[in-house]
Amino acid sequence: MLKTFRTVLFAGAALAAAGAPLATAGEFSPAQKKEIEQIVRSYLMEHPDILIDMSRKLEKQKRAREAEAAAAGLAQNKDKIYHAKGDLIAGNPEGKVAMVEFFDYNCGFCKRALPDVLKLQDTNKDLKVIIKEFPILGPGSMEAARYAIASRKQGMDKYWAFHVAMMKHKGQVNGKVALALAKKTGLDVDKLKEDARSKEVDEIINRNMELATKLNINGTPAFIIGDDIIPGALGYKVLNGIIAKVRKDGCKHC
Repeated sequence: MLKTFRTVLFAGAALAAAGAPLATAGEFSPAQKKEIEQIVRSYLMEHPDILIDMSRKLEKQKRAREAEAAAAGLAQNKDKIYHAKGDLIAGNPEGKVAMVEFFDYNCGFCKRALPDVLKLQDTNKDLKVIIKEFPILGPGSMEAARYAIASRKQGMDKYWAFHVAMMKHKGQVNGKVALALAKKTGLDVDKLKEDARSKEVDEIINRNMELATKLNINGTPAFIIGDDIIPGALGYKVLNGIIAKVRKDGCKHC
């Protein structure tokens, strides 16, 4: 069987090298098609490692394409990623290393990542943290994001306290919960309601959604550090290591 399979391959290669036209599927008789299928199936059953090698190669090619797409997306959208008007800047606004976070207030993994983000700020005095609301987990998330963005009108320090309060909240966050937390953190709730209906809030949310699409970000949390897009809550140690590498090597797009 193996010899037959190799003979088929060799004959095909020889014909191609000679410039001879290869037969198409429609030119084989039903009996020939069946025999070829049996030969291929038997060979793959006897050598399943070929399928494993193919799967690995396909996965490697997929990762390479994704990396190329991510690099192109970062280059084409660097201003919207790192210098967009209205984004919250936490940590050191003049920091030489930038970390962007896409998050949702109802994302459990985002809540779990909050202590890591706070620790990264404390242990990296040159770290600039850029916060981007990405409300993809339902109407409650959208309501919370709108109030969060609107709170920036009352000062970035108040926004940050409000942001942390919502991230630390146990359970689902919606408009009602957000307003209760806003009041606890000292925000003017009436002004917050009014500002949340503004066109500026719409623009920021739409910008973040469009940017995530261009960068192939479809889940939360997602971090961008330097020239890398890092999906998921990978923990302080991993993120801190990436920050250290960017600090050493620099960033093409920041």
